[in-house]
Amino acid sequence: MTKPYIIEDGYVFIAVPLILAVLAGMFLNLYVAAVPALLAVYFTYFFRNPKRCVPRDESALVSPADGKVMSVEEVEDDLYLNARCRKIVIFLSIFDAHVNRTPLAGTIKFQQYTCGRFRPAYKDGVGFENERYSLGIENERTRILVTLIAGVLARRVVSWVTLGDTLLHGQLYGMIKFGSCIEVFVEDNVDIYVKKGDFVRGGETIIGRIVE
Repeated sequence: MTKPYIIEDGYVFIAVPLILAVLAGMFLNLYVAAVPALLAVYFTYFFRNPKRCVPRDESALVSPADGKVMSVEEVEDDLYLNARCRKIVIFLSIFDAHVNRTPLAGTIKFQQYTCGRFRPAYKDGVGFENERYSLGIENERTRILVTLIAGVLARRVVSWVTLGDTLLHGQLYGMIKFGSCIEVFVEDNVDIYVKKGDFVRGGETIIGRIVE
């Protein structure tokens, strides 16, 4: 999926403070105009879609987003995988690129949107309490579950794909607006390549690899 360098969802966020900055500069003063102008600059930065070099290795799982790995743990998933699996949790600050990319090529076999609370995305348990959007992706070698979780400021999950769509390796498929967390659940035929504290880049950093 091809998207512009500035995601369309951000246009209104950029335009409104920019108009306010112009009006403030015309009828008030430049100091007042600086506040909405800075907001417009920030929104332009937030809704960026940086180019990424996706690894050619189809067995490599790439990070779905930019951010910091908060944990890697063994859990039981009863939403899609229905098995014991590993979960990688990635926290996105308000300064990270928030476009999301699919970790592997495959078909969307599961899709679920769940309403919930808006606790800080770095808190334990937000995957069960906060508003979230889950995708189950499957190919001939493995299955994964990717869950986008809203946070205190993240009030909307945006998806550009739907059930039955076939995704390319590292393809853009959505974003969460303003600070969030992503959980990636993988089966036991995936070797994990990241650990707590690592910083990852969406579409580029290899977080795991499928093994036979």
